[in-house]
Amino acid sequence: MYNTKKIMGLMMCAGALAFTAGVTGCAGDRYNQSTGEHIDDRATTTRVKSALSHDATYKYENVNVTTFKGVVQLSGFTDTGAQKSRAGDIAKGVEGVREVKNNITVK
Repeated sequence: MYNTKKIMGLMMCAGALAFTAGVTGCAGDRYNQSTGEHIDDRATTTRVKSALSHDATYKYENVNVTTFKGVVQLSGFTDTGAQKSRAGDIAKGVEGVREVKNNITVK
């Protein structure tokens, strides 16, 4: 009977530890994304890349897109300042984008 109580106690502690680690492991803070934010940001990045590639005027092969907590960063190169501005405008219009940091360099 003593062994059964001891085993049950250990199982409950292990379960509580796993639960606590699972809950806190998914939480985000200022510098880290939660699991949900990571999924949302990946989807936002995909939508921005798609919007840039479907632009009728320019193609943005040399532009990189990253997203962190809804803030999209554009980097890479364009041939003109107009292309850089247009890329920023396109990104701002995409669902899920809270802010755009346009760090594109004009060649």
